[in-house]
Amino acid sequence: MSSATIAWRAPALSFHADPFLVPPAEAVTYESDALLVVRAGRIEAFGPAATVAATLPPDVEVERFPRGLLLPGFVDCHVHYPQLGIIGASGLTLLDWLERYTFPAELAFADPEHARDVAGRFVAELQRNGTTTAMVYGTVHPESVEALFAAAAGTGLRIIAGKVLMDRNAPAGLCDTAQSGYDASQRLIARWHGCGRLAYAVTPRFVATSSPAQLEAAASLWREHPGVWLQSHLSENLDEVAWVRRLYPEAIDYVDVLERHGLLGAGAVYGHGIHLSERERRRLGETGTALAHCPTSNLFLGSGLFDLAAMRQTQPPIAVGLATDVGAGTTLSMLQTMAAACRVAQLRGRPLSPVQALWLATAGAARALGLGEGAGNLVAGGDADVVLLDLEATPLLAWRTTQTEGVEALLGVLTTLGDDRAVAAVLAGGRRCGRAGSGCGRVG
Repeated sequence: MSSATIAWRAPALSFHADPFLVPPAEAVTYESDALLVVRAGRIEAFGPAATVAATLPPDVEVERFPRGLLLPGFVDCHVHYPQLGIIGASGLTLLDWLERYTFPAELAFADPEHARDVAGRFVAELQRNGTTTAMVYGTVHPESVEALFAAAAGTGLRIIAGKVLMDRNAPAGLCDTAQSGYDASQRLIARWHGCGRLAYAVTPRFVATSSPAQLEAAASLWREHPGVWLQSHLSENLDEVAWVRRLYPEAIDYVDVLERHGLLGAGAVYGHGIHLSERERRRLGETGTALAHCPTSNLFLGSGLFDLAAMRQTQPPIAVGLATDVGAGTTLSMLQTMAAACRVAQLRGRPLSPVQALWLATAGAARALGLGEGAGNLVAGGDADVVLLDLEATPLLAWRTTQTEGVEALLGVLTTLGDDRAVAAVLAGGRRCGRAGSGCGRVG
């Protein structure tokens, strides 16, 4: 982390409540002239500029961005870095897409040099898009995870990642065994988990590609290492759900397969969850298991429309965070992912406020990952994960943002027209990257 003090003055948005529990406009604080002070990887001070400026030592330089907007750094709850090279490989549904595009792409990660190249590109893209935390899938090859953690080390990004576990129903070159997968994961955990902002996630791809023995080994890994996450896929596609039913006829449903093998609970994050019964939703809520909503991926593969309202209405509610799910997902931009989530909600007949979409990409996603207080938000004492957006990044964005009134209208324009071009600068764990110095009406 950087020990230098950074002081940014700009309009800012932060959360003081869950916008699904109170009216969205009442959950967010908009400060038209805020001052953010960062030191040693933490937010040292944040609030109205007139108040915070009075506490600054005279030698601290304040950078002003009157046409910028400070937001919490984005949190991506589910993404496959080895699939970066197959974004846009279209025309198929999930299971055929895996066979034709995903598995061949992942076979190449047996080559450590290839893994290093793609990992470097992926980390750079996260930074360009303002994503400061990501839960990431490697491939079955331990080298893929080594390459990702090595690329992220020292960047300040929080990366939660793991080696995929698959011991059946996949090409031979992508299969391990219950024991070899367990052993390789143990070594990766020992080497990387808790190393700076890097953390490990036990990663069975999904129950159709792991034998019961491997699922039990994954649960053992998770239990044996408190603080390690677990990630997998759940009920993404109707053909997948039917396949799981055939493989596990003794189970009540898909979620029951996971529960029988000890794979539900706080710290477990499952991608998709589109085709869930009321019973399945209830068990996810009761066990504290989270879901990653992947709207661009679900639309691209025609998998279905995620029912966010049903997840929130489950008692207790299911924690949900947004995710890009590249490479079935079509962008690493969380702004564009927020826009897609709003479209899916419209098609569901339950509109999603842009403020709620931002919550799902920041504070709500951090909550789904169990990252604790101060994560995914702008708050004194919290993580120095910050994105500075440039409201003048494109001519149309510059014009439209002068035509809006209110936070929801501003965020609506940003999610519709914004993408990586709108990301002027990023602080990840207090480390600075990006293009700050141009745009945002920068002064001083």
